[in-house]
Amino acid sequence: MAYKTKYSTSVLYAFLLILFFWSCKEAPETPVNVSQSEVKKEYLKKTNNKEYLVTDYGIVGNSKILNTVALQELIDKVHQAHGGTLVFPTGEYLSGSLVMKSNVSLYLKEGAVLLGSTNPYDYKDVPMPERPESPKRDDYSNMAFLVAYKANNFKIYGKGKIDGQGRALALRIDSLHHSGDRIDPKYNYRRMRPNETARPKLFRFSMCKNVDVLDLNLQNGACWGLSFELCEKLKLDNLKIVNRAFWNNDGIDITDCKNVQITNCDVDSADDGICLKSYFPKYYNDSIYIANCTIKSSASALKFGTASYGGFKNVTIENINVFDTFRSAIAIESVDGGAIENISVSNIVAKNTGNGIFIRLGHRGGEQPGIIKNVHIKDIKVEIPFGRPDINYDLRGPEVDFFHNPFPSSIVGIPGHNIENVIIENIDITYPGRASKGMAYVPLSRLEQVPHKIKDYPEFSMFGELPAWGFYVRYAKDITFKNVNLKLENKDFRPAFVFDEVNVLNIENVVLPETNHKQFALKGTYEVTKDDELKPATAIIKQTQ
Repeated sequence: MAYKTKYSTSVLYAFLLILFFWSCKEAPETPVNVSQSEVKKEYLKKTNNKEYLVTDYGIVGNSKILNTVALQELIDKVHQAHGGTLVFPTGEYLSGSLVMKSNVSLYLKEGAVLLGSTNPYDYKDVPMPERPESPKRDDYSNMAFLVAYKANNFKIYGKGKIDGQGRALALRIDSLHHSGDRIDPKYNYRRMRPNETARPKLFRFSMCKNVDVLDLNLQNGACWGLSFELCEKLKLDNLKIVNRAFWNNDGIDITDCKNVQITNCDVDSADDGICLKSYFPKYYNDSIYIANCTIKSSASALKFGTASYGGFKNVTIENINVFDTFRSAIAIESVDGGAIENISVSNIVAKNTGNGIFIRLGHRGGEQPGIIKNVHIKDIKVEIPFGRPDINYDLRGPEVDFFHNPFPSSIVGIPGHNIENVIIENIDITYPGRASKGMAYVPLSRLEQVPHKIKDYPEFSMFGELPAWGFYVRYAKDITFKNVNLKLENKDFRPAFVFDEVNVLNIENVVLPETNHKQFALKGTYEVTKDDELKPATAIIKQTQ
């Protein structure tokens, strides 16, 4: 009994001694008037700095061992531990689909490669139950190498590389379809390739917030490259994107997102370079900033659409270099009922590009036609070749199915729905000329011969032959051309400008090559203001009954 009493006293003494020394320590500083959410943010900020070297968790970088399960378990573990960063040292880490989680970042050091599996069974279409429904389903899937759904506050960055091995993967998918082992119900027999829904994208992020993708080399998706939808506060910076392994290889797709920055990116894509899409009628892209990028594309370089259900508002694009691009340097399209408003495009240099500017309002989908208004395009220099500009692509955009003269830039609405308030300013475009009357000649007396194609897929070549070599404008209102210099390398029999059903037109300081025919053709066009020296170059086309 005495032994027990002595032991209890010793324990009590030790306990009191610990309390004494603890009380002598400086008490931690307690924040004053700080909300619980701010405390949580600070806590997550601190825990996110914790690093996890992936090779310490059984993950092997020899390009042969499949790490999907081990990597996903580590992502989940770090997420449950309130976040952190997975660090990839030099090596090639083979994996199938990985699902990103909130507060879990990936850091790829120089020499580190995250390598996509070439086995189609290693990819999954991730359920996203709370995402709104889209009326467009033909190319819509959530299958990707990196997938994120409602994952917030993370970044993927470093001097490393993410390679989807898309060509080998797509050809494997194709073979499995033809062998009957993995049937693609939407297989494209005309083009002899699996549908977009059967091929994984490189990235597919949906309904995420506060996401950064920085400094990486990203390449070889089996379908689209970087695809983001319904995301907020997205930053893409200093990326090298080469996505030309297979068909439908867009570079970057931004769908109905808000507060997006795309800067200092180099994009080389077999389909559209940087593409804004809108799949959801009640949503739209808002506050998008794209700057200081280089784009090469076997489709269009900068594109709004084709999917355009909600729309695009408050978009600024500046300081872009475009080269060797098959279709339009700038394509702005609303054909599914979406609204396009407050668009600023400036400082674009496009060399060896099939078309300069294409603005189209159509009615392919949606309950009512959309709107396009308040578009300012300035400080643009474009060089249009006579032949195909994307000849160096092994997977090129499809050939047009008709002979044609070089296409002008176009601003084209539909009857009863005008494109409104467009300013084209400080523009320099060089065209090849060499147009021949023997190829689909459209005389000015029959301008109604140019089809409307209200429900067709929008493309600069959609109307076939056009009767102008510089700009063709139809169904538009409040259109301004200011400080425009159009050049021809060879003669062209067509006028530089055709305006058909344009209400309120201002032409100021337009410089054109000398020709023996009129350079401005006006039909059904009213309230025209232009410099006096340009009036003799104008032909008024009489209305036909």
